[in-house]
Amino acid sequence: MERSPGEGPSPSPMDQPSAPSDPTDQPPAAHAKPDPGSGGQPAGPGAAGEALAVLTSFGRRLLVLIPVYLAGAVGLSVGFVLFGLALYLGWRRVRDEKERSLRAARQLLDDEEQLTAKTLYMSHRELPAWVSFPDVEKAEWLNKIVAQVWPFLGQYMEKLLAETVAPAVRGSNPHLQTFTFTRVELGEKPLRIIGVKVHPGQRKEQILLDLNISYVGDVQIDVEVKKYFCKAGVKGMQLHGVLRVILEPLIGDLPFVGAVSMFFIRRPTLDINWTGMTNLLDIPGLSSLSDTMIMDSIAAFLVLPNRLLVPLVPDLQDVAQLRSPLPRGIIRIHLLAARGLSSKDKYVKGLIEGKSDPYALVRLGTQTFCSRVIDEELNPQWGETYEVMVHEVPGQEIEVEVFDKDPDKDDFLGRMKLDVGKVLQASVLDDWFPLQGGQGQVHLRLEWLSLLSDAEKLEQVLQWNWGVSSRPDPPSAAILVVYLDRAQDLPLKKGNKEPNPMVQLSIQDVTQESKAVYSTNCPVWEEAFRFFLQDPQSQELDVQILYLDSSEICFPTVPGCPGAWDVDSENPQRGSSVDAPPRPCHTTPDSQFGTEHVLRIHVLEAQDLIAKDRFLGGLVKGKSDPYVKLKLAGRSFRSHVVREDLNPRWNEVFEVIVTSVPGQELEVEVFDKDLDKDDFLGRCKVRLTTVLNSGFLDEWLTLEDVPSGRLHLRLERLTPRPTAAELEEVLQVNSLIQTQKSAELAAALLSIYMERAEDLPLRKGTKHLSPYATLTVGDSSHKTKTISQTSAPVWDESASFLIRKPHTESLELQVRGEGTGVLGSLSLPLSELLVADQLCLDRWFTLSSGQGQVLLRAQLGILVSQHSGVEAHSHSYSHSSSSLSEEPELSGGPPHITSSAPELRQRLTHVDSPLEAPAGPLGQVKLTLWYYSEERKLVSIVHGCRSLRQNGRDPPDPYVSLLLLPDKNRGTKRRTSQKKRTLSPEFNERFEWELPLDEAQRRKLDVSVKSNSSFMSRERELLGKVQLDLAETDLSQGVARWYDLMDNKDKGSS
Repeated sequence: MERSPGEGPSPSPMDQPSAPSDPTDQPPAAHAKPDPGSGGQPAGPGAAGEALAVLTSFGRRLLVLIPVYLAGAVGLSVGFVLFGLALYLGWRRVRDEKERSLRAARQLLDDEEQLTAKTLYMSHRELPAWVSFPDVEKAEWLNKIVAQVWPFLGQYMEKLLAETVAPAVRGSNPHLQTFTFTRVELGEKPLRIIGVKVHPGQRKEQILLDLNISYVGDVQIDVEVKKYFCKAGVKGMQLHGVLRVILEPLIGDLPFVGAVSMFFIRRPTLDINWTGMTNLLDIPGLSSLSDTMIMDSIAAFLVLPNRLLVPLVPDLQDVAQLRSPLPRGIIRIHLLAARGLSSKDKYVKGLIEGKSDPYALVRLGTQTFCSRVIDEELNPQWGETYEVMVHEVPGQEIEVEVFDKDPDKDDFLGRMKLDVGKVLQASVLDDWFPLQGGQGQVHLRLEWLSLLSDAEKLEQVLQWNWGVSSRPDPPSAAILVVYLDRAQDLPLKKGNKEPNPMVQLSIQDVTQESKAVYSTNCPVWEEAFRFFLQDPQSQELDVQILYLDSSEICFPTVPGCPGAWDVDSENPQRGSSVDAPPRPCHTTPDSQFGTEHVLRIHVLEAQDLIAKDRFLGGLVKGKSDPYVKLKLAGRSFRSHVVREDLNPRWNEVFEVIVTSVPGQELEVEVFDKDLDKDDFLGRCKVRLTTVLNSGFLDEWLTLEDVPSGRLHLRLERLTPRPTAAELEEVLQVNSLIQTQKSAELAAALLSIYMERAEDLPLRKGTKHLSPYATLTVGDSSHKTKTISQTSAPVWDESASFLIRKPHTESLELQVRGEGTGVLGSLSLPLSELLVADQLCLDRWFTLSSGQGQVLLRAQLGILVSQHSGVEAHSHSYSHSSSSLSEEPELSGGPPHITSSAPELRQRLTHVDSPLEAPAGPLGQVKLTLWYYSEERKLVSIVHGCRSLRQNGRDPPDPYVSLLLLPDKNRGTKRRTSQKKRTLSPEFNERFEWELPLDEAQRRKLDVSVKSNSSFMSRERELLGKVQLDLAETDLSQGVARWYDLMDNKDKGSS
């Protein structure tokens, strides 16, 4: 794009009143209906009806007293009654205002000509758009057509909602299986077109219409969920706005117009009158919120740059261009300064006048930018630059609103609006613009940038931009528009479930996501994405397809890659055995298989968060209840909430499988937990390329879009290693660094490549198979695509799973036929991979049915952390074996492993050897003691016992009890689960005590192994105990040790 003088149609005014119509064009008078209660009716029924009305009114008033009676009966304070009364009065006020607005609008539409004649010389603002402009016409003929078609449109809407929308809602959630539309009426008030304006088309092949529409309807739509006796609905609605209709392309055959495009130039105004359960949305605060959410949905569908396209002819060319045309141009907005702003800050109840803390909101359509806040200044200097895409000229407006930043509600300081046609006409517009609704002026410099379809002047633009200083972002040299149409035959999820696919598009640090299309593997998006490019020569576009709520990432192989098999080659012509391809012995995955990494995200703490909680109407300043939300690779994570703390410590760990595709970002947001809507406390982003290249990142990140706050994150890339020699070390390290709030850490990554199957059995009565496979590990599953009509399917699909316990977990595989059930299954214990060469099995596996085989590759990789804080030292025979050191200080560098992994494994094996520490007469207990400085906690892991004493005929039911002396209360007592009838129980349970290191070294840990005496008795039999003096124990070591159990008289440690 380059700077050029504006060329195009001159701007035309819009949305202004037009001339009055012919007064003789009056609507026909409505026929009067006879009054049923008028004269001529018998007196008896009238008196009875009047008495019934009086009794009904008295009963309603009596019902109002029931909440007061119930509140007194249960002993509640009168405050609850007053709160409920205030809530009802607020709801009633909002409801009455909406009904008055509906009545006034209906009166305006019904008596428009009389009202126009009365106010013609009073106020131009009250006139409809067709009064003032000769080019804005009043299309009464069109309104008459709409009025006649309206009842039939209501029939179509009723059919559409009952036959299409209702089944879709019932199928979306099991709780909505009884969802029905009980009433669908569009009412007697049709949509009206106040004025029509025809613009000269930008090209000869199009016609532009602006329809000033107004809908004040008595629509009534009621829904019901019978299972929960829930009713809701809408009764009355207002919608006002300017709808642009583009007829293009014009063609030489019927119907002369190829397609119709519709969109709102600006967000329309909306007001809804709710009924039933949705009456709650009329409560003050919720009313504007609900209308805003609905308007956001409309904006995402029908407000520029989004548009609705209705093709009128088949095989229409350039549908993508019509749905997402290139912008007309770019406007570079320089928000320079403001002056003479009003003072909004008051002190001592208004006796002392302060200044303001101004910031500006810049809008063009759905594009919105927010400047930084300038504290205590009435003449702020921002000096910020924004770039916006202009799609329609004339019509779109640049809007700038200035606010005063306050802790509760920001004060309005004024706004200005400018039609983009004036910028196009002037090319460069530099001026002070007065603020309406307030005082002061705002200084803007507006530049129109034209879009060129070739790269001839790209170098010139890049050199020009190089010398331009711009904040917050550097100037752009080009734009990229991507039209996302559809996808086909995506892999299915576990349990033969359809996926919820979405697409993520990334260019450098900017990532955009499509909408999620639910329950389909052939999604249709039809969305457009627009990117600003600073240097098109060096930037790349990354496109990823992600599944919502999926715990694995799929990497389908690319057709045509070396080693990929053609499905047609599976069924060679009969009799041509010479030409049949030989059966492969091993899989042929593509080069991307097995290249995934695991990103371990450690959310540590935050500092200087802003306080959002307010009490007593904002007079008393509280704190915040912060939590963190993470988003990466289509998955979302959320930390726990820390109550009333502006410097919270979360210390939680999350893991996600990632690839090396460039452009990915970790999005982090901090919120304050509230009862209604959580308050925003800041956000930050981390480029994944930085972590994947360096392998480790430990930084304090400044939170954006808030005055203060920073977040401490530690990110580590774990690369799978094809050796099991370090597995025991990884399992022990994971148990030591495991945080109490986090899920169990992964020890390995399993990658599966499903290539093909052969000789699948045909079920009785079936001629063809449509097989697919499901892979399951623990709670995670992956479903392949379905291959139609073959007993030798070729899938060529990959999936990855996080493995926490490789010794005990297994891969469960099922091959199923579409509509025919299970054709065969396979269970592969991961322990077989641990003893395989390179932790990999690549061969044919026979299914359990005895008929049919699958060719797959199962590859396991051990996840070894290089930054866990474990230091491996050489081990001697003494019990002061190698140690697990505490994490370095926050200001220090990353931890360092001081010796090799084989030394640590040798030490662990040596410590656990029963030959070096023979069990005593009462047996032994195996413990790990460690002080975790990151969490400031004393950690003890009870692994198990061995060679316990058996006093009776049956083995004991042992458990271990821990007590941190000298305290003997419940606060320091911990206990494992109970194991039944065993002398060598295994617990592997972790316990923590939160206390400083110096205090921990003054304590003693009392460890008792006990057993229940009998089923009916509460007595506990002491099997043995040991008391450890923590002052004599090196708590920086994280090694597991066996301790001899003693009786109650001799409690010393071994």
